[in-house]
Amino acid sequence: MHLARVIGTATATIKHPTLQGAKLLVVQPYRSDGRTPDGDPLLAVDSVGAGRGETVMITRDGRYAREWLETGATPAAWTTIGIKD
Repeated sequence: MHLARVIGTATATIKHPTLQGAKLLVVQPYRSDGRTPDGDPLLAVDSVGAGRGETVMITRDGRYAREWLETGATPAAWTTIGIKD
């Protein structure tokens, strides 16, 4: 699990079939201090209804992505799992 700030959304005219109807977020991961950016922005599938400017928890757990998207396999690597209060 990592903390990240939502910096925008992504729109795709063509998506992998497992991502049809899924909201895609552009998120900036942070180091453990919650303020220092850690690497480049990532694309994450939104499973919690997060919006721009919110701090979210993201995971690279493929099993969660497959269960949430109800598919056997998906190219999705990152998924939101919560919004920080």
